[in-house]
Amino acid sequence: MNDHSFPVAIRGASGQFLPCVDGMEGAMEIGSDSAVVVTGGASGLGEAVARGFAGAGAQVTIFDMNAEAGARVAAAIGGRFCAVDVSDARSVAAGFDGLGAAPLRVVVNCAGIAAGAKTVGRDGPHDPALFARTVGVNLIGTFNVASQGAAAMACNAPANGDGERGVIINTASVAAFEGQVGQIAYSASKGGVVGMTLPMARDLASLGIRVVAIAPGLFRTPMLAGLPEEVQDSLGAQVPFPARLGDPADYAALARHIVANPMLNGEVIRLDGAIRMSPR
Repeated sequence: MNDHSFPVAIRGASGQFLPCVDGMEGAMEIGSDSAVVVTGGASGLGEAVARGFAGAGAQVTIFDMNAEAGARVAAAIGGRFCAVDVSDARSVAAGFDGLGAAPLRVVVNCAGIAAGAKTVGRDGPHDPALFARTVGVNLIGTFNVASQGAAAMACNAPANGDGERGVIINTASVAAFEGQVGQIAYSASKGGVVGMTLPMARDLASLGIRVVAIAPGLFRTPMLAGLPEEVQDSLGAQVPFPARLGDPADYAALARHIVANPMLNGEVIRLDGAIRMSPR
């Protein structure tokens, strides 16, 4: 295995080894001469993605608002941390300005917030500021990072015979399709991510940039990890197969496969163990 290929396997967050894509014909190689930006990389799905690409030798930069955790993860993987508010286009621009000389090949948007409130609750109508904040981070933030990342990728020399210059991976959610009670803001924001996947891929096709969204189901992220173990087990048992919460390493493995597979473009991939969410 050379320094610019994916490892045969990396150890997931739960301790198991997960195979990585290697040797696919026409695949864009990610290694020490490639820059990768991961938003929300201080924890959860983003941290697993950052660790996965760093394990492949890439120059990983984490965009996050949690400076302590972000700096700690960056130090552990030999990467960089930038305090970036994805909902602020100027903050995003400053983050990209701080990247090194290596060409930006991959952007993975994992930053997000979850707001729980009904359209009309005990205290009246849904707080419009909370709704706007959720959309601002989850949807506008994804757009800010994806569009500015694409502008940087457009300056790259093609990485393979297909003329590929980069890959953008955005995080949607199964809530985009089956939003539960109290998820109106979250579902709307993630539905927007789903809705912009295909047109963004079409917009960027002439530049050799692919766009794919992942819609995860129930994953062991910090939000769920804070619940009692019996509650986590109960949630995991609702997943048809495998009957468990998703491991962030499962998400990271799919992100690496998307980068390696040049025919994945303009698609939203559910990563949910076949679960379909009930109203509550």
